Amino acid sequence: MNKLCVNAVCTIVIISLITMPNSVHGIGVCYGRDGNNLPSPSDVVGLYRSNGISNMRIYSPGQDALRALSGSNIQLIVGVPNDNVQSIASDPSAATSWVQRNIVAFPSVAFRYVAVGNELIPENPSLAQFVLPAMRNIQNAINAAGLQSRIRVSTAVSAAVLSQSFPPSQGAFGPDSMRAIVQFLASNGAPLLFNVYPYFSYRDNSAQISLDYALFRSSGVVVQDGQFGYQNLFDAMVDAAYAALEKVGGSNVRIVVSESGWPSAGGFAASIDNARTYNQNLIRHVGRGTPRRSGNAIETYIFAMFNENQKGGDEIERNFGLFRPDRQPVYPISFN
Repeated sequence: MNKLCVNAVCTIVIISLITMPNSVHGIGVCYGRDGNNLPSPSDVVGLYRSNGISNMRIYSPGQDALRALSGSNIQLIVGVPNDNVQSIASDPSAATSWVQRNIVAFPSVAFRYVAVGNELIPENPSLAQFVLPAMRNIQNAINAAGLQSRIRVSTAVSAAVLSQSFPPSQGAFGPDSMRAIVQFLASNGAPLLFNVYPYFSYRDNSAQISLDYALFRSSGVVVQDGQFGYQNLFDAMVDAAYAALEKVGGSNVRIVVSESGWPSAGGFAASIDNARTYNQNLIRHVGRGTPRRSGNAIETYIFAMFNENQKGGDEIERNFGLFRPDRQPVYPISFN
């Protein structure tokens, strides 16, 4: 989704956890910080724990959040903010300083991934060219710190990175730069972070896409694509990205769905009932994998933990939260 995520934090409930980062599968919840009434980071960490949420993702290495996480044993994905990517790409010493200041300086934080930028390819052409050099410089800094066996380096992209997505088997990347990025991910055992929003696809194509297909409520196959049958839009979108990966040498690159969600108010089809239905069904579904990767659970992050009153864009952007800023649920949902 095209939204500001520089100050976002994401959490994840682990379904299964093995020692290596690329073996983690689960369901997560993104916690954005674009609000003037949100709980303190220490209170938010407590909220994660009380809900049995064991992993977190931050898109910017806020020092207050890192301090709150120290000693918590919460597994962390930390992001390089979009406005830092060019300088890190241009100067290896800037990457070293970034890693030292935001990772090495916090030995009691359980880092897992570094996400270099969010939705820069292809949405931000002026910065997209710097993503891969920045990834390489961060990887080199991670290696120099001796952390390469624990931490993987990636970047987050949206469905806009696909020039074709239907049928899913014809999925293909638009930007030529994705081939080299996928090769980098494959050579380092890192996943592609992919932001997946059936809500926006349904909103913009409601004459062609049914609400049941978008909400995981279809009783049978809606789209037959060769040997694969699709009962929901989420699987079709993820498998289109898998098909695109295969076309550029990334057959072994795993997808982490780094954002997905449904707004509870503020726009077309945005309601508490639809948001609860989508997110609860998503939680129940991702452990099964997709038709193209059947049985391989998908590490997935729901956006968002809170409704954020200072988030820009349409009104729906301020209504993706599972919780209100007072930590009360917008609607009941189970992470089990």
